[in-house]
Amino acid sequence: MIAEQFAKDKEYIRRALEVSIHIGLTILLVGACLLILRPFLPLILWGVIIAISTYPGFGRLQKALGGRGVLAAVVCTVLMLAVLTVPAVLLTGTLVEGVQTLTARMKGNTLTVPPPPPNIETWFIIGPPLKSMWTAAATNLSAALTFLAPHMKAVIPVLLSTSAGIGLTVLQFVLSILLAGVLLAKAQAGSAASRALANRLFGERGAEFEEIVSSTIRSVTTGILGVALIQALLAALGFLVVGLPGAGLWGLAFLFAAVLQVGVVVLLPAVICAFAIVSTSKAVMFLIWCFFVALIDNVLKPLLLGRGVAVPIAVIFLGAIGGFIAMGIIGLFIGAIILSVGYKLFLAWLDGANLHVIAQKDLPQSA
Repeated sequence: MIAEQFAKDKEYIRRALEVSIHIGLTILLVGACLLILRPFLPLILWGVIIAISTYPGFGRLQKALGGRGVLAAVVCTVLMLAVLTVPAVLLTGTLVEGVQTLTARMKGNTLTVPPPPPNIETWFIIGPPLKSMWTAAATNLSAALTFLAPHMKAVIPVLLSTSAGIGLTVLQFVLSILLAGVLLAKAQAGSAASRALANRLFGERGAEFEEIVSSTIRSVTTGILGVALIQALLAALGFLVVGLPGAGLWGLAFLFAAVLQVGVVVLLPAVICAFAIVSTSKAVMFLIWCFFVALIDNVLKPLLLGRGVAVPIAVIFLGAIGGFIAMGIIGLFIGAIILSVGYKLFLAWLDGANLHVIAQKDLPQSA
């Protein structure tokens, strides 16, 4: 008896050791794969997100082209690249032109600052200090620039770093769109792989959770990022028409702020700048346009978010901020989507657990 028990214990120890070694090797392999893929994770995630978001339109286009999936994927990729690159090129051109004009006027001593509006000191909190700085710049611009030179030197490296980050983000978006085009061309194989993964992770509810993930991604992409992009394009149009210097930079700043649901933070200084550099009537029209841009999301979001998959603004905000800290500028977009998907999956898991408890209570009790 003792010998048999000793043999069983020894066999248990051998199996436990073997399982531990297998688990350790698996964790080591997964960690190595993630370490290798870490630089490409934002690119891969964004490519998958774009592919899932555009799949309904891709399906309709494929049907219109007689079922030719590769051709439909190429057309979708070209259209998405055009939507990304054309506004970026136009906004970059206006930014470069504004910087060149400002530099030329500074070299020719023709740069002047108009006096501040008469009621500026009545503005809440910022009125008095803004009036003093504005008056100093209007009366003696050279002295004001000399005073601000040390602060400007500290800001220049930050601006250069931000510009480089924006350029890298645009490049990541281009590569992600190309990857999304490849995924769309292989849509059937990708759908089968995602269904198999969902079934492996969630069992019988795999198809349900897969649908939740895809619908949430489409909802957040169109309802949050889509609305932010529409608002940014309208705001950039207003910046161009009113003649703000560096309209491209204003447009990019508003796009990031709109993703964070705080676009007013960019529109307010833009309106102040407009009242400073253009006529009053033109500035008032720009103010009305900014009100329209700020309020249009109240109309677009209910139309684009989709029923049953709305996500609280707090989830979007935390996802965007956390994504920005973790992955840089592109994380503003990816973080909001990932946290929104996790939030909806968590709610679905809670609903499933609650339904299971209710079903157990409804079962007849055994004697």
